[in-house]
Amino acid sequence: MTGRIIETDADVKEGAAYLSGICPRLKAAYAQTGDLPLRRSEDGFERLLSAIVSQQVSVASANAIWTRLKTAGLDTPCAVLGASEDALRGEGLSRQKARYARALAEAEIDYAALRAAPDAEVIATLTKVPGIGVWTAEIYAMFSLGRADVFAPGDLALQEAARLIYDLPERPKERALRQMAQDWAPWRSVAARLLWAYYRVAKDREGIR
Repeated sequence: MTGRIIETDADVKEGAAYLSGICPRLKAAYAQTGDLPLRRSEDGFERLLSAIVSQQVSVASANAIWTRLKTAGLDTPCAVLGASEDALRGEGLSRQKARYARALAEAEIDYAALRAAPDAEVIATLTKVPGIGVWTAEIYAMFSLGRADVFAPGDLALQEAARLIYDLPERPKERALRQMAQDWAPWRSVAARLLWAYYRVAKDREGIR
């Protein structure tokens, strides 16, 4: 079972209303952020490659590198497999990310099958690919597959937003934030949207592409 799928802005508003009803701090944060973005995107190879590009770099840097890859036509499995490592690095990928891009192109993931797979199976399938960690798989499940109850506690922006919203002495580590997020089920993906939106308001910068 895939559970609830977020498809429209109305779904996000439903989740935000639920979260506001169960937690005064989330309600106060939502009052500051206003309506939350849908953030739905296409699924498939291109989206995962874009996620690899985004790993451990700023949003601005990731956008710049992705634009270069797209302009060079290096956004399909065939194109990536046909390009040398030097060519991929020439468009801004690190040596490691160039290897990850090739591993993804070689993986032959059944993206259509993932649409109907349970959340845990999606994460397990994607993390078998070198360069696809839990964070990347969770982001894909949230935004490309629209899963309503997936969270990404390893994300630094989410950790910082949680620290600010809950007035914590330090950022909660991944394990602690995953535990906190259990209270936000079955709308953990909307909670993530809310925390990212609050991070943008509090820090005046984007926490995610």
